[in-house]
Parts: sequence; structure tokens; C-alpha cells
Amino acid sequence: MKIMIVTPAPPESTLGNSVTARRWRDMLMDLGHDVDLGSELAGDKYDLLIALHAERSHDAVRSFRDHAPDSPIVVVMTGTDLYLSLPEGSSRALASIEIADRIAVLHPCAFEALPEGTRGRARLVIQSAAPPARVATKRREVFSVCVLAHLRRIKDPLLAARAARRLPRESKVNVTLAGSVLEDDMRDQVAKEADENPRFTWLGELPTDEALELVATSDVLVMSSELEGGANVISEALVADVVVLASRIPAAIGMLGAEYPGLFGVGDENALAELLYRAESDAGFMDTLRGHCREAAPLVDPRRERSALAGLLTELTADAGSATSR
Repeated sequence: MKIMIVTPAPPESTLGNSVTARRWRDMLMDLGHDVDLGSELAGDKYDLLIALHAERSHDAVRSFRDHAPDSPIVVVMTGTDLYLSLPEGSSRALASIEIADRIAVLHPCAFEALPEGTRGRARLVIQSAAPPARVATKRREVFSVCVLAHLRRIKDPLLAARAARRLPRESKVNVTLAGSVLEDDMRDQVAKEADENPRFTWLGELPTDEALELVATSDVLVMSSELEGGANVISEALVADVVVLASRIPAAIGMLGAEYPGLFGVGDENALAELLYRAESDAGFMDTLRGHCREAAPLVDPRRERSALAGLLTELTADAGSATSR
């Protein structure tokens, strides 16, 4: 099958949608398909379009349907699709999912955010991550906390740094943020935080291997987003056996469970500070968190994601065969 994957983010960037698109490209190629990846629809004829982002990839979805009416389309729902565009009644996002033959969601709670009449076409594909190439050595002189997030308000990337300010003097929590500035007003904020907060370091954007090394050498990863369509960073922490503290949003609940004791309210730096200090000072609590994370880790096995993609394509092929036989 000749497949086109469209993602509005630059395909080789470290943005979450691009990371997912590249991983799917590689998995689909391993399954024997011919796959192109780009930020817009190419001119060649394709047997299948996979479009990440219902809102921003709508033009590609519409064009593909117009020029290849019998070829299937899969629309992959991002966080902004599910929790901003659809609630706001975006005509582009709604039109994309109405056109789509299948809708891919990246965490189990995402079905609830779709219009009820479209849920029958939705399929779950949980984002996976490859285990670290080697066992990482933790930094014992500090309690290391990492945040992998590009600097956008919706990611609340400085929440962990602000929470660290509230910790008692004896705490050894050190927060390291890796990510590029995507919104200009965040540049002064992160620079000011790095200058004034001795517990905080900003590394800027890191190459993928260095970012994963940062996760693997940390005691805790904080995912503080206000919304996510999935969460690659949670997957990356789980396979590295790193404890996750996450904002209580559907993506985190879907992956870690509603009763996971490492969840905190969106934007609640007091609650996060309490969790950080308890994780640092209470070995039993850390063991509990680690046990939950280890139970969740099989969800992000690459073999599981690959199988879900293979099943989705098999289903679409069967649909096409049924349509042809009628």
C-alpha cells in the first residue's frame, strides 16, 4: 500500500505530532508499505492518507477526498483538536472527522471527546516508545526532575520550576526543562526563572537522544500540560522506568489511571510541590508510584502500537474489498 502521512508540524522537528508521524512511518514501512511523510499532500496518487490534526490538516483531507474518493482516510486527533477545536465548534475539525473513514485517538479517554455519532469509526492507537539503549545512572547528589516540553502556555512548562520554589530549604529537588521557545512571550519568562530560581535549569531544545537520556537519568518526569492528545513524554518515561507526575487531564488519566496517586490539578503548583516533596522524602510513596508506572508500561510497548496500526490497515482493506464486491 502506498501511504501518505501529513502532519502540519515540520516532519523532522521534535514536536509531538512529528515524533508520532515519524514513528508511524517507520512502523508502516516495517510492515511492508511505501510511506511518504510531509507537511502537505504531495501530488502522487496514494492508497491511504493518514492526517495528523483534524483542524490544521483539513485542506489535505478535503483535497485527498476530492481527488481519490475511493481511497480511505485516517484522521488522527491531537489535543488541540479534542479539547479546543471541537468544543469551540471548529467547522474544519468537524468536517475532517466527518470525511474520515477512521478516526485515530491516542489515549483511551479520548473517545469521550468525540461527537457521539463519530465514535463508531474511532480506533485507539496508544503512542509507544523504545526502551533506552542502556541503563541510565541517576544523579544521586540531587533529586532530579525533568520536564520535556516546548515552551507554549498550553504546556505550562514552568509549573515544576514554580513548584520547586515552594519546597523546604533542605529539599534537593532540581528541575531541568528541555524544549524550544514556540511562543515569544515565554522567552523572557523562562530566562527570568532560570536566573532567579536556583533549583531550575533550562537547556533549550535537545536532540532526541539527549532528551531521552535526560528522562532516563531523572528520578521523576513532570508532565504539566493543560491538554494533550496523547503524551509521548509519558510513554518515554514509562519505558525508562521513571516515575511520572502529571496534570489530571484525560490523556494522563487514560494512560496512568484515574486513581494514580501522582496526578495533580491543572496548574496547581501547590499540589505539585507537595507531590515532589513527598516523592523525594518518602521512599514508600516512590515505590507506590513506580509500581503503578510499571503496571502501565506494557501499554506503550512498540509491538502493541505496531499491532494497532496493522489492525487498522487490515480493517480499511477489508472495507475496500467489501465495497468493491457490492
